[in-house]
Amino acid sequence: MDALGIGQLAKRGGVGIDTVRYYERNGLLTPRTRLPSGYRRYGELELARLRFIRRAQALGFTLKEVKELLSLSAQRDVGRVKRSAQAKLLDVEARMAALQRVRDGLAKLIEACPGHGRAADCPILQALTVEDEK
Repeated sequence: MDALGIGQLAKRGGVGIDTVRYYERNGLLTPRTRLPSGYRRYGELELARLRFIRRAQALGFTLKEVKELLSLSAQRDVGRVKRSAQAKLLDVEARMAALQRVRDGLAKLIEACPGHGRAADCPILQALTVEDEK
Protein backbone atom coordinates (compact mmCIF):
# COMPACT_ATOMS: atom_id res chain seq x y z
CA MET A 1 0.00 0.00 0.00
CA ASP A 2 1.21 3.50 -0.74
CA ALA A 3 1.48 5.95 2.10
CA LEU A 4 -1.84 7.49 3.02
CA GLY A 5 -2.51 11.10 3.81
CA ILE A 6 -4.54 11.96 6.89
CA GLY A 7 -7.77 12.30 4.89
CA GLN A 8 -7.31 8.90 3.25
CA LEU A 9 -6.48 7.29 6.59
CA ALA A 10 -9.51 8.85 8.23
CA LYS A 11 -11.81 7.71 5.44
CA ARG A 12 -10.47 4.15 5.39
CA GLY A 13 -10.61 4.04 9.18
CA GLY A 14 -14.17 5.33 9.31
CA VAL A 15 -13.39 8.43 11.37
CA GLY A 16 -13.00 12.14 10.80
CA ILE A 17 -9.70 13.89 10.29
CA ASP A 18 -10.11 15.65 13.63
CA THR A 19 -10.43 12.26 15.30
CA VAL A 20 -7.11 11.15 13.82
CA ARG A 21 -5.49 14.35 15.10
CA TYR A 22 -7.09 13.84 18.51
CA TYR A 23 -5.69 10.30 18.71
CA GLU A 24 -2.27 11.66 17.77
CA ARG A 25 -2.40 14.35 20.47
CA ASN A 26 -3.30 11.67 23.01
CA GLY A 27 -0.46 9.36 22.00
CA LEU A 28 -2.63 6.65 20.48
CA LEU A 29 -1.55 7.09 16.88
CA THR A 30 1.62 8.37 15.25
CA PRO A 31 2.21 9.09 11.56
CA ARG A 32 4.67 6.72 9.93
CA THR A 33 6.49 9.68 8.43
CA ARG A 34 6.10 13.34 7.65
CA LEU A 35 6.91 14.95 4.35
CA PRO A 36 9.22 17.99 4.31
CA SER A 37 6.03 20.03 3.91
CA GLY A 38 4.82 18.66 7.26
CA TYR A 39 2.07 16.50 5.78
CA ARG A 40 1.53 13.28 7.69
CA ARG A 41 1.89 9.90 5.99
CA TYR A 42 0.43 6.67 7.33
CA GLY A 43 0.74 3.02 6.40
CA GLU A 44 -1.09 -0.26 7.02
CA LEU A 45 0.12 -0.46 10.61
CA GLU A 46 -1.38 2.92 11.45
CA LEU A 47 -4.62 1.98 9.70
CA ALA A 48 -4.79 -1.27 11.69
CA ARG A 49 -4.11 0.66 14.90
CA LEU A 50 -6.87 3.16 14.06
CA ARG A 51 -9.31 0.31 13.50
CA PHE A 52 -8.19 -1.30 16.77
CA ILE A 53 -8.91 1.95 18.62
CA ARG A 54 -12.36 2.24 17.05
CA ARG A 55 -13.29 -1.37 17.84
CA ALA A 56 -12.08 -1.08 21.43
CA GLN A 57 -14.14 2.09 21.89
CA ALA A 58 -17.17 0.30 20.42
CA LEU A 59 -16.73 -2.27 23.19
CA GLY A 60 -16.83 0.51 25.77
CA PHE A 61 -13.13 0.99 26.47
CA THR A 62 -12.10 4.54 27.29
CA LEU A 63 -9.17 6.11 25.44
CA LYS A 64 -7.02 5.58 28.54
CA GLU A 65 -7.97 1.90 28.55
CA VAL A 66 -7.35 1.65 24.79
CA LYS A 67 -3.88 3.06 25.33
CA GLU A 68 -3.26 0.40 27.97
CA LEU A 69 -4.55 -2.33 25.66
CA LEU A 70 -2.25 -1.14 22.90
CA SER A 71 0.66 -1.26 25.31
CA LEU A 72 -0.29 -4.73 26.50
CA SER A 73 -0.69 -5.84 22.90
CA ALA A 74 2.83 -4.66 22.10
CA GLN A 75 4.09 -6.56 25.16
CA ARG A 76 2.05 -9.59 24.10
CA ASP A 77 0.69 -9.83 27.66
CA VAL A 78 -2.48 -11.78 26.91
CA GLY A 79 -3.21 -12.44 30.57
CA ARG A 80 -3.39 -8.73 31.37
CA VAL A 81 -5.44 -8.12 28.21
CA LYS A 82 -7.93 -10.72 29.41
CA ARG A 83 -8.07 -9.22 32.92
CA SER A 84 -8.64 -5.78 31.42
CA ALA A 85 -11.51 -7.13 29.32
CA GLN A 86 -12.96 -8.92 32.36
CA ALA A 87 -12.86 -5.68 34.35
CA LYS A 88 -14.59 -3.85 31.49
CA LEU A 89 -17.28 -6.55 31.38
CA LEU A 90 -17.91 -6.18 35.12
CA ASP A 91 -18.20 -2.41 34.65
CA VAL A 92 -20.65 -2.84 31.77
CA GLU A 93 -22.74 -5.31 33.76
CA ALA A 94 -22.88 -2.92 36.73
CA ARG A 95 -24.01 -0.07 34.48
CA MET A 96 -26.60 -2.34 32.87
CA ALA A 97 -27.95 -3.29 36.30
CA ALA A 98 -28.19 0.38 37.24
CA LEU A 99 -30.01 1.16 34.00
CA GLN A 100 -32.38 -1.76 34.61
CA ARG A 101 -33.26 -0.28 38.02
CA VAL A 102 -33.92 3.08 36.36
CA ARG A 103 -36.04 1.38 33.70
CA ASP A 104 -38.06 -0.55 36.29
CA GLY A 105 -38.63 2.61 38.36
CA LEU A 106 -39.79 4.59 35.35
CA ALA A 107 -42.07 1.77 34.22
CA LYS A 108 -43.74 1.66 37.66
CA LEU A 109 -44.23 5.42 37.68
CA ILE A 110 -45.67 5.41 34.17
CA GLU A 111 -48.01 2.55 35.05
CA ALA A 112 -49.22 4.39 38.15
CA CYS A 113 -49.89 7.62 36.26
CA PRO A 114 -53.38 7.92 34.73
CA GLY A 115 -52.17 10.56 32.27
CA HIS A 116 -54.87 13.05 33.25
CA GLY A 117 -56.04 14.98 36.26
CA ARG A 118 -54.29 17.41 38.55
CA ALA A 119 -50.52 17.78 38.38
CA ALA A 120 -50.39 17.55 42.17
CA ASP A 121 -51.82 14.02 41.94
CA CYS A 122 -49.38 12.85 39.28
CA PRO A 123 -47.23 10.00 40.69
CA ILE A 124 -44.37 10.87 38.34
CA LEU A 125 -44.22 14.50 39.47
CA GLN A 126 -44.65 13.43 43.12
CA ALA A 127 -41.71 11.03 42.86
CA LEU A 128 -39.54 13.77 41.38
CA THR A 129 -40.41 16.35 44.06
CA VAL A 130 -40.37 14.22 47.22
CA GLU A 131 -37.40 14.94 49.48
CA ASP A 132 -35.07 12.05 50.24
CA GLU A 133 -35.42 10.82 53.81
CA LYS A 134 -32.07 10.46 55.53
